[in-house]
Amino acid sequence: MPYTTNQCDSLTCANAFIAPYDHPGYPGHRSDMMPPSHPDYKTLQLEKRLLGTDAILSKLHGDRLWIVNSRRRNGLLIDKGFYTEFAGPGAAVGGPFDQDCQAVIPLGNLSLVQPESYEDQQKALRIRLQWIRLTQNFTDQPVPIDRAQMILEQFKSYFDQKIVDQVPDQAFALLVGVLPQTVQRARQRI
Repeated sequence: MPYTTNQCDSLTCANAFIAPYDHPGYPGHRSDMMPPSHPDYKTLQLEKRLLGTDAILSKLHGDRLWIVNSRRRNGLLIDKGFYTEFAGPGAAVGGPFDQDCQAVIPLGNLSLVQPESYEDQQKALRIRLQWIRLTQNFTDQPVPIDRAQMILEQFKSYFDQKIVDQVPDQAFALLVGVLPQTVQRARQRI
C-alpha cells in the first residue's frame, strides 16, 4: 500500500512503495539523484505524484458522495488494505463506501464532481458496481498470470501506456488477487 513520506517510519518503509533511502529522515536523502535505470525509480516518481493524494483521501473519508468525472479519461485505484478497487468514470466514491480506504492512486487527470441529484447518485452507484463486476470477471479466471495479463490489457486499452507503467505491481496485484511478482511477469509478456 502506498505511504506518503510523512506516514513512513524505518520499519514500514521496507514494505512501502517508497524505498527507505527516499525517506526524508534517511541520511543522504536525494531521490532526485536516482538514475531512471534504478529499479525503484518508477516507484519514486509515482510517490512524488501521490504526495498530493491527501486531498483526495480527505474527500473519500468524508460523509459526502463524489463522482469520478465521466467526461474525462480518469479513474481512481482505491486501496482498502487487503484488496484494491477501481472506480472509473461515472463511478461513485467516498461517502459510506470508502471510509476504510487507506490510500489512493489517481489515474489520468482525476476530477471528482458532486452529484447534482438523487438520480445522479443512484446512477453513480450503479456505475461503481459495473466497474467492480468488470474486475470480478478478471478475478474469476483460475490462472493467476491470466488475471494479471487481463487487467493490464484492460487498463492499457483505456489509459495511456505511460500511466499504466506508473501503477505499482502491488496495486494491480491487489486488484485481481495475485502476487506482485505475477503482475511483473505479465508486464514482461505484453
